[in-house]
Amino acid sequence: MLFADIIIDISVKSLDRPFQYRVPDPLQADAVIGALVDIPFGKGNRTVQGYIIGLSDQAKFDIRRTKDIIAVVKQGVVAQSHLLSLAYWIKTHYGGTMNDAIKAVMPVRREIQIKEKKRVIPIPTREDLRKIREELAGKHQTARVRIIDALLQAEDYADGMDYDVLCKAHKATLSVLRAMQDKGWIRIEVSRSYRNPYHTLHAADKEVILNEQQQKAVTQICGNMDAGQQQVYLLHGVTGSGKTEVYMQCIEHVIRSGRQAIVLIPEIALTFQTVQRFYARFGDRVSVMHSRLSAGERYDQFERAQTGEIDIMIGPRSALFTPFERLGIIVMDEEHESSYQSENVPKYHAREVAVQRAKMLGASVLLGSATPSLEAYYHTTTGEYTRIELTERAGGASLPRVEIVDLREELAAKNFSIFSRSLTGKIQKRLERGEQTILFLNRRGFAGFVSCRKCGEVVGCPHCAVSLKPHSRAGKVTHLTCHYCGYTIPMPQTCPSCGSKYIGTFGLGTEQVEQMAASRFPGARVLRMDADTTGGKEGHDRILKQFAAGEADILVGTQMIVKGHDFAKVTLVGILAADLSLNVGDYRAAERTYQLLAQAAGRAGRGDLAGEVVLQTYQPEHYSITCAADQNYVQFYKQEILMRQMLQYPPVSHILGVLVLSKDEALATSFADELADMLRGTEGLVLLGPSEAPIAKLRDVYRYMIYGKSAEYECLVREKDRLEQYIRQRGLSEHLSVQFSFDHE
Repeated sequence: MLFADIIIDISVKSLDRPFQYRVPDPLQADAVIGALVDIPFGKGNRTVQGYIIGLSDQAKFDIRRTKDIIAVVKQGVVAQSHLLSLAYWIKTHYGGTMNDAIKAVMPVRREIQIKEKKRVIPIPTREDLRKIREELAGKHQTARVRIIDALLQAEDYADGMDYDVLCKAHKATLSVLRAMQDKGWIRIEVSRSYRNPYHTLHAADKEVILNEQQQKAVTQICGNMDAGQQQVYLLHGVTGSGKTEVYMQCIEHVIRSGRQAIVLIPEIALTFQTVQRFYARFGDRVSVMHSRLSAGERYDQFERAQTGEIDIMIGPRSALFTPFERLGIIVMDEEHESSYQSENVPKYHAREVAVQRAKMLGASVLLGSATPSLEAYYHTTTGEYTRIELTERAGGASLPRVEIVDLREELAAKNFSIFSRSLTGKIQKRLERGEQTILFLNRRGFAGFVSCRKCGEVVGCPHCAVSLKPHSRAGKVTHLTCHYCGYTIPMPQTCPSCGSKYIGTFGLGTEQVEQMAASRFPGARVLRMDADTTGGKEGHDRILKQFAAGEADILVGTQMIVKGHDFAKVTLVGILAADLSLNVGDYRAAERTYQLLAQAAGRAGRGDLAGEVVLQTYQPEHYSITCAADQNYVQFYKQEILMRQMLQYPPVSHILGVLVLSKDEALATSFADELADMLRGTEGLVLLGPSEAPIAKLRDVYRYMIYGKSAEYECLVREKDRLEQYIRQRGLSEHLSVQFSFDHE
């Protein structure tokens, strides 16, 4: 007799344990670990779903009281056993329930109708079918004659014709075809047809000769893999240094050895160019996964991976859980990107989970970035990761020349435009020469801080080295609050630094910039790329193709336009408000700013033409601005890591975030205080809060944060486990919930 341990598909702490069910004999062939099943649950035996996480021939309870599985849900990707082990690791390290973690590692769970492809194949010889046709024509059976004529005229008689073509072009019907099949004249062959979101791409690779640094990187990584040394590598290469070609050479080596590869990208904006390059090299052994595919397309890509039809999966965070059996390498491009951090429970980071999955399967991890996260670079200084440097642009291209413009001086010169005098002149020259310009707005229109336009001062927290966030009542900003420690002051009427009346929230959107560019440069063709203009499955691709084809002179956008795109005719990048992201109120602000500015600057001069960058800012002396202008990551790292050490922020220390949510504000605040009291006094832990979360209220739910800082990650995991146990024993009302995160901004 076979028994199954099942996790119920309900994310409730009290049910976060396996329940044992009996597997009826007819279901045993399909009841594998990772399968989705229908089961009776509770006193009323209501039908719910769950996942099999273990199988045994030993009953854990009275066999007479053990219930039977009702059915195995056959359609749906079955989780491999190592992915279930990975789910348990995610649950342990990031909180949440086992059901939450299983859902994270199974991005495709829905039952999707399988797409079939049919062909109509003639059975008699061509000569015999002609005789049958003549006989049918004499009986005026025109429908059958029409079908036979089509089959006789097919290019490859033995291969027959596509069923759909026969029905549409030759008016064949299912009843007629079935009658002909019964006569033995034809057979209808049915095969599985996979939905391919990139079926229009064609393989046409061009040979690329690696420079000395690229070849050295490939030789080192592939040599270590051949020697059985699976490591985590950080490929730190300047923008345009040819990191993607290094990825592809390493992946080619892995595939030749009979293994498979996952390539993670930070967001959908990379998909068009990235998939195009990989498809040119590897053909239809490549697939793609992202959120804008249809449910059927997503399902089919995971099915293709599970059946071994593909060797490479490209996509954002969810592609990490592609069900490959022989995974050899995980490539994580632009590893510094914040989109690799999950915003849903469990709040895992893809970099850490990729390293863990690679350990389980004996695979290598290759992280790549021109502006690495402090965590990844820090791990190279401690010996946990291996750092490889690419300091030269591929093809001999030079880095762009960067000019920093002080917007305070523009204001003093009575220039109230968002375009500095220097940027205006340079755009005009590009228009005259038929070259292209990118205008980058550092942060999509969002009033997230208060600053002075005259001196550039940003109102910050004296305790946490972050900006204070404005809060409004009746549409007017009334007070500013720190969302780490809760420090609050009234909204100042004048600048605390210089006394100027030009103080307020900063808000500027891409649509405004687009309109201003069209007004300032009449005749210029302006495109805008942001969340509002990229709706639909091919929204990003459409705009990128237009710009690449030279159908616009100026491209305006937020951070999605600076993520790895190469446009040979772009010779100017204008960064309109470089310091906006410096003031978003979290400890990673300087790091995010450096990364965005260096990446934006790297879009200029990618081809044969030299590039220029105009970087407009109110804080030209800030080290994130100056280091980005110089493309000097090492200098930025040295200064930023000192700041993190002084304030005990990651990566030198760790932060546990506890988010308490309730529609009842009093309930949320009282329970946040209760949990904070439990953490207070823990040895080696610094407690911050509770205070309002950065978004204090969302969809009528109040949100309060507690932070615990410790140099020991294990200490925070223990405290998280202790809080989870307390919550489980206490029991939460349906009006209250708690979420955990680690090192999350």
